[in-house]
Amino acid sequence: MTKSKAIMIGAGLANMAAAVYLIQEGHWQGNQITFYSIDDHGSNDGSAADEAADEYWNKNHPLDNTKGFIARGGRMLNYRTYVDLMDLLDRVPSATEPAMTAAEDTRDFDAHHRTFDKARLMEGGKGIIDGGKLGLNNKDRWYLTKLILMPDSKEEELDNVTIADYFKEDQHIFQTNFWYMWETTFAFRTQSSAQELRRYMHQMIYEFTQIEHLVGVNRTRYNQYESMMLPLINYLKEQGVNIVLNRRVMDFEFKDTPMQDQITVTGLKMTNTETDEVEHVDVDDDTAVIFTNGSITDSATLGDYNTPAAENMDYGAAASLWKKATDRFYNLGNPDKFFADRDASEWVSFTLTTKNHTLLNEITRITTQVPGNALNSFLSTSPITPLGNKDVNMSIVVHHQPHFTTQKPNESVIWGYFLYPRRRGEFVEKPYIEMTGKEMAEELIGQLSKVDPGPGNIMDKKQEILDSIINNIPSYMPYASALFNNRAKADRPLVIPAHSTNLAFTGEFAEQPYQMVFTEQSAVRSGEIAAYHFAGIPMSKLVKNPRYDKDPKTLARATRKMFR
Repeated sequence: MTKSKAIMIGAGLANMAAAVYLIQEGHWQGNQITFYSIDDHGSNDGSAADEAADEYWNKNHPLDNTKGFIARGGRMLNYRTYVDLMDLLDRVPSATEPAMTAAEDTRDFDAHHRTFDKARLMEGGKGIIDGGKLGLNNKDRWYLTKLILMPDSKEEELDNVTIADYFKEDQHIFQTNFWYMWETTFAFRTQSSAQELRRYMHQMIYEFTQIEHLVGVNRTRYNQYESMMLPLINYLKEQGVNIVLNRRVMDFEFKDTPMQDQITVTGLKMTNTETDEVEHVDVDDDTAVIFTNGSITDSATLGDYNTPAAENMDYGAAASLWKKATDRFYNLGNPDKFFADRDASEWVSFTLTTKNHTLLNEITRITTQVPGNALNSFLSTSPITPLGNKDVNMSIVVHHQPHFTTQKPNESVIWGYFLYPRRRGEFVEKPYIEMTGKEMAEELIGQLSKVDPGPGNIMDKKQEILDSIINNIPSYMPYASALFNNRAKADRPLVIPAHSTNLAFTGEFAEQPYQMVFTEQSAVRSGEIAAYHFAGIPMSKLVKNPRYDKDPKTLARATRKMFR
């Protein structure tokens, strides 16, 4: 199925990767590749707030305050596992550091700013908890070991099994430091897929030995748009790739065949999101269509310091198009499993920008660590789960400063999130999803006050901190955890589905052998597979992936840690 041209639907990391590999490994010319996308941020975003406020999903929700910065999320890297990502970033120049590739830029920054989190878990009345004591009992260890030892060939035994289902005879595990750290490091919930938890247990098994300090975590120099996406965008533009933004692809046209199972795209219908004009693109026999079929930032909306983020009920642009394809063909998965269960997938996050370092210095004092090391998760002081357990209320990431290239020296940027946005605050008596940016800041100050070791208390500086805030931007993301939703293996299409002549699926909602979701690794890998397929490159040439679940030394270290 070798092709000579490609249309990319979606301009996120996966399709950017596919384009780079087509050019460098397939020896294509850049002008043979065209992107159609609403924007070019994908989920690896980061920008000034005034830029984000003008984006597609916010047009019906204008903001009064567009100062400061916004990053709806951010994902931690890990060189040991993210081998395809680092291969990709080694192929393009850094956008900010002369004479370095984007990978060299990240390695250089990380070498000088090693992660060592001293305050991973915090609890009122106790302060910093020793997360190294995982708190597992023998039943917990038994069920975890079963997951770790389950071979790939048996994975479908976990079709449509939630984590809660898997541990139904072992509720204790949800009251352990292990679970509090695992759920907030990777964003699992009890209703998430046990099948996906198994994959994480296999690919991230070495995290057992370092999860309380996040020693294996690697970070980019700046936000992930400027450190990862912008280098790719700059490179592709220099190569002559055509990136057409403000386009929402609404439907496919497919070739009619006698058996009705051959998947051949012949055309695309799209809307210009700036003019609302309907456009049509023909797809000829020499053109591949590479489609990122779901986005965790679709339908995300923003608020500001005095305005909560509105709840957008749109099914999502990418998922809607995926659903159109599944209406026609039977082997392309089930998007409803991921995009019709908001209770399992929604988040609220916030990006807080201050005009001085008062809050940053207070967090440093309370957590005993400098910015750049932290993923601080605050445990509730009373039961808040349906099972009657304590759980994490909120988590924050205090970035190394500056986190944006245009950030002023006196400014600080902090990011945080609520994994369960319908829960109520402990200091602001309303659900997190209904909070303004100011109220989220007040909730954060309150959570910090509970774990403040003194002398004095951060509450003494509450008004000073509030006065220092330039903006705090809530972001409602209905599908932030959709990729973890409970599923069967067949609910996601293969990167190259059976009977497809020119359509490939990329990103976190495409099925790949043993790859984990919510990682830049799996996104890049899917784009790499699609590129190699359509360029006629043998799959044996793909970047070799390590399997730590098959390494005896790694398994032995993890086993020892289970008994701490």
